[in-house]
Amino acid sequence: MRTVEEHRTVVAALLGPTAIVELPLAEARGKVLAEAVRAGVDLPPFDNSAMDGYAVRAADIEGAPVTLPVTADIPAGRTDVPVLEPGTAHRIMTGAPMPAGADAVVQVELTDGGTETVTVSEARAAGTHIRPRGEDVVAGAVVLEAGTVLGAAQIGVAAAVGRGTLPVFRPPHVLVLSTGSELVGPDRPLQPGQIYESNGAMLAAAVRDAGATAEQLSFVPDDVEQFRAVLAEKVDAGVDLVMTSGGVSAGAYEVVKDAFTGHGVDFVRVGMQPGGPQGAGVVRLGEVDCPVVTLPGNPVSSLVSFEVFVRPALLRAMGHPYPDRPVVTARTREALRSPEGKRQFRRGVLDARDGTVGEIGTPASHMLGALARADCLIVVPEERTEVAAGEELDVWLLEAF
Repeated sequence: MRTVEEHRTVVAALLGPTAIVELPLAEARGKVLAEAVRAGVDLPPFDNSAMDGYAVRAADIEGAPVTLPVTADIPAGRTDVPVLEPGTAHRIMTGAPMPAGADAVVQVELTDGGTETVTVSEARAAGTHIRPRGEDVVAGAVVLEAGTVLGAAQIGVAAAVGRGTLPVFRPPHVLVLSTGSELVGPDRPLQPGQIYESNGAMLAAAVRDAGATAEQLSFVPDDVEQFRAVLAEKVDAGVDLVMTSGGVSAGAYEVVKDAFTGHGVDFVRVGMQPGGPQGAGVVRLGEVDCPVVTLPGNPVSSLVSFEVFVRPALLRAMGHPYPDRPVVTARTREALRSPEGKRQFRRGVLDARDGTVGEIGTPASHMLGALARADCLIVVPEERTEVAAGEELDVWLLEAF
């Protein structure tokens, strides 16, 4: 029986770093920057006003209150800004370039708001309400380090220094395949022995949540030759990972196991619950050697297995600096029992106010409704068979939507 760590290592080794691609800013959110980005311009690129008000010479308003003629208007975006002559003021808007000769801005609230002349009620020192050129970023400076996960702020600074595209690690493309002749699509009446297919939609969503791309392939019959033929056609078109759910246990009619046994996939038992039966390897499909991960078919086993093994492998392939879910410790609200030698991942709800966690549902691997209400996974170590209420355990935080 493999340990969880051993199988995580096997799955991680299937996916190397993906290629670097240039993506438009609109498509770069959530991706990992592959190369450092340097500023091509200063930020701000010119001295500008931090307030709506009047650009003045500080020496001209030392004796405030004073009245000055308003000789120009400077809205944001004006490029032909006239020089400010001594003894005058220019009305100026936030973000507008400072005129040569001015060394302070008086906010409009300290004036009478005049357009022909303006009366300034209080003196202001030189430099007041001016954003100097390069105050934030100097041209040539690194504004984003390689390995940065791109969010709104990072995309914003890239745009501000004039970048329209960014070099990122290409998201892996994952073919998600659910097997089982008992599976049917939505909006159809179920016949005896049939169930609605859920794993494909669930796992495809999990792949996309990790930042990769997913193609869902459903309702491939339990026929080995047809199964391999369908996969070969898809893989030849471009797939980085084939991920299946179901067909890996010890029973009869296990099409995934039958199709891949002896062709590069090792089927093993992993010391965890849910998700004991696992498979991973590289298979020749069509003209391509393609990494394959086979997950168990019970819905909770399938998604927990994805979280433990596949999600971190995908994130590492994209250069993500933090491929694992955040882990905190929390006190259990109830006693737990666990089988010896298996690491349990129990569905839970964390109360951040008091640092406690409670189980939701049961450990059974078909209880998808409970998983849908959980916001974390409670980790019971392999060596623990009993956990008393109030003991601390590691808790994996799942993202809330």
